[in-house]
Amino acid sequence: MVFDKKNMQRRSLLQWAAATSIAPMVPMAPVWAQANWPTKPVSMVVPFPAGGGTDAFARPLSAIFAKQTGKQLIIDNRGGAGGTLGAGIAAKSAPDGYNYFMGAVHHTIAPSMYPKLDYDLEKDLVPVILVAAVPQVLVVNPKKVPANNVKEFLDYVKKNPGRLNYGSAGGGTSHHLAGELFKLQTQTFITHIPYRGAGPALQDLIAGNVDMMFDGLGSSAAHIKGGRIKALMVSGSKRNPAFPDVPCSAEVGLPEYTVSTWYGVWAPKGTPADAQARAVEEIRKACQTDDAKAVWAAQGADFPNLTGAQFDAFIKTELRKWSQVVKASGAKLD
Repeated sequence: MVFDKKNMQRRSLLQWAAATSIAPMVPMAPVWAQANWPTKPVSMVVPFPAGGGTDAFARPLSAIFAKQTGKQLIIDNRGGAGGTLGAGIAAKSAPDGYNYFMGAVHHTIAPSMYPKLDYDLEKDLVPVILVAAVPQVLVVNPKKVPANNVKEFLDYVKKNPGRLNYGSAGGGTSHHLAGELFKLQTQTFITHIPYRGAGPALQDLIAGNVDMMFDGLGSSAAHIKGGRIKALMVSGSKRNPAFPDVPCSAEVGLPEYTVSTWYGVWAPKGTPADAQARAVEEIRKACQTDDAKAVWAAQGADFPNLTGAQFDAFIKTELRKWSQVVKASGAKLD
């Protein structure tokens, strides 16, 4: 066999050139030192102004997270458009494992209410963990609404159609749809007043600028206990342990009125799975501390602890449910 030394050298050079030219084109997956995450502050967009129901859970979670990890969990309040403005910002944030989003039930209502959103909840955001669930509560300003219970309230509303108004965290939020569902089931007329978040709506309710709200128990709890607003009922089939004197909707003749306000954490699509796993680990640990349990209990909240695929399945169920409510009630953005 005759060997051609020049051809062999040429082949070697070509092989070397191919190897060195291809290598840089291979995408390098991010390397995560799970034991060391986080190595810098973590950002969490809260799509409502400070003082609302989402904040009532995000702020304590942030403080506990910082104690656990030694790194800040920075709450970035981005209110507007019923929570969809902040959701859009979060969906476009860098999927680097350091950007998260605390959304709520409102975000499963929005696709049925807003004809054009600049994000897709199911395609642009990844469900991480469901952290809290609280029943909706019917609250009134006691100086504006002459009722001590649901029967007196309904009698007053039916005698004065359109006289009362209710505040919400914005068009298309659970506060709005809870009100529309109540009106549908009780055949009453109450005017909807949208705000840029539950916090501003609550402040106006306390001040007497609106008459009532269908609020998540978490953000109303302190004001109910302080006597600034009055709770007439909580939704569902049982009373809430934090407010044992407030009847549930099933007790007052509204067994089908079941509305829960829940809060969960998402990550932008493309966030590495191991970064998500570490976030779940730290958030779950935070929610199971005595400090968190005390905060959750004071607000009548449960910790559902649904993660990943379970949380995703729950979201799909909620999307279907609220689509049906929007259609049946004829709810529209104000």
